[in-house]
Amino acid sequence: MFVVVTYDIRDDSRRLHVSDEIQNFGARVNFSVFECHLEADTVSTMKKRLAELIDPKEDNVRYYVLCDSCVKKVEIQGKGGVTQDTSYVIV
Repeated sequence: MFVVVTYDIRDDSRRLHVSDEIQNFGARVNFSVFECHLEADTVSTMKKRLAELIDPKEDNVRYYVLCDSCVKKVEIQGKGGVTQDTSYVIV
């Protein structure tokens, strides 16, 4: 599945930890925006890890799951493009 993850974290230290953790799952496309190509169970793992890092009274992390049809409609002005799934099968 294609998931766009964004965050708004008030504390610099927490923000760094959240950013580092999301980079384990996807590619940064803007300062606080990541695109991830993940299986459903991996999305759950990411959400659990991030929930442990944030302060829910001050911070928020948002997950936008896009269907294949929606990903094809993403428009980008300026440089860059939608990240591609880099998964592969070893035979």
